Amino acid sequence: MKTDPSELAASSSAHIPVLLKSPTGIKGFDEIAHGGLPKGRPSLIVGDIGCGKTFMAMEYVVNGITLFKENGVFMTFEEKREELLENVANLNYPIIDLIANKQLYLEHLEIHHHVIREAGAYKIDGLFHKLEEAIQMVNAKRVVLDSLDTLFADLDIQNLRSEFKRLFHWLKEKEVTAIVTAEAGNEFITRLGLEELVADCVIELNNRVTNQIATRRLRILKYRGSDHAHNEYPFVIDENRMTVFPIISQGLMQPSSKEWISSGIVSLDEMMAGKGFFKGSSILVSGTAGTGKTSIVASFVHEMCNKGAQCLFCAFEESPLQINRNMLSIGIDLEAHVSAALLQYYYARPTLQNLELHFMSIRDIIEKQPKEVIILDPITNLMTEGPNSDVRSMLTRFVDYLKFKNMTVMFSAAITIGSIERNPSDEGISSMVDTWINLDDHPLQKERVTDVFLMKSRGMAHSKVKKRLFISNQGIVLKDIADTNAVKNLMNSIDGDGVQLPDISH
Repeated sequence: MKTDPSELAASSSAHIPVLLKSPTGIKGFDEIAHGGLPKGRPSLIVGDIGCGKTFMAMEYVVNGITLFKENGVFMTFEEKREELLENVANLNYPIIDLIANKQLYLEHLEIHHHVIREAGAYKIDGLFHKLEEAIQMVNAKRVVLDSLDTLFADLDIQNLRSEFKRLFHWLKEKEVTAIVTAEAGNEFITRLGLEELVADCVIELNNRVTNQIATRRLRILKYRGSDHAHNEYPFVIDENRMTVFPIISQGLMQPSSKEWISSGIVSLDEMMAGKGFFKGSSILVSGTAGTGKTSIVASFVHEMCNKGAQCLFCAFEESPLQINRNMLSIGIDLEAHVSAALLQYYYARPTLQNLELHFMSIRDIIEKQPKEVIILDPITNLMTEGPNSDVRSMLTRFVDYLKFKNMTVMFSAAITIGSIERNPSDEGISSMVDTWINLDDHPLQKERVTDVFLMKSRGMAHSKVKKRLFISNQGIVLKDIADTNAVKNLMNSIDGDGVQLPDISH
């Protein structure tokens, strides 16, 4: 009797084990790991001093208890128990309560070399005994061995690989998901060059400094039996614990709205099919200093607040009080919107913290109180925090996040056509937006004038003719350049005492 090949294939596939995942609960990490760490297998976290290995491991254990009802064991081979408790206390980990409730077993384990040396070979049976007691004591499903490499730092490398294999196989037999942390090496990923060979998942952390600003990065180097994100991702550790940011770009899954919202400047709306911007789109206002970028941004905020929209104004140059004062000169009262709880400011000097922390702070505000409009003014001030390529990558993903939330984002930037020619990375910032409004400042006779050109506006018919920008105490107006030249010629050719002319000179 012949067996149907399709039945044989179905029968064999039914017995193929599926790799289960152990979610970490760390914001952003489970997305890039496609579900978490390999369940019931050992993982390695490797990195230099101060990159966050211990905190990531601790958060995995704490989240396991508080979020997933899986008790844990945390054994440290370097930091004393009291030191570790002090270090994590400022990050709101409820360690003491978890220990008291017998949900977490925490111990500093120090096994001297003469203890693990038996008959000329290195054995770690004492470690197995300690671990088994701890696992049984709290019925642990998650285990962390922090700085395990310090235990073997001075031992014979020839015997260590078999001992590491034995330890990792033992952990698998106990059906616990384990994390081992280790210091980065020079020739190998780790100092010993062994842990990465036997671990099922290897996560590399680093903390590098660019232009005197420190930035932490995370990358999954290896993940047996599972696909994962292969890029490098920034992360932060603060009072909100550890957050990997940005989460994988969701640009292709963004909602697309057909709703129109006004720029707050009627003559600017007329350049965009007479209606303004699409809700949930991204808008760039670019130009050199003094061309009126913030005034255009403020006009948009004023319009949206008047319609009851919640707005967040992120100022990286002027203080909120200074912005409110300056905008009063063009007839825009932003302070009234602040008092009405429609407008909120986020103000910080770019040098205060790195780019990721700025965006994390902004995202925290958004998560606590959703907004409809986000302003970043000016984004180019953040470019001093790192290479422009890093800024572009972070900004792209942050804009994707805002658009996925159906928020309209407008940011200003001190870039021009000339700056793009000198610095091609500037073009990357302009290419990712839906609408680009460029302000061109140039001399005309005895004064300087500003022309407005709509470089692009996706999804709509838009003007390709330059307009001249005029700012007065009544706000902003755009006029055809031919009309303004005619008015100027008229003003120059007659005595102004007997003629009433429109106020366009400001």
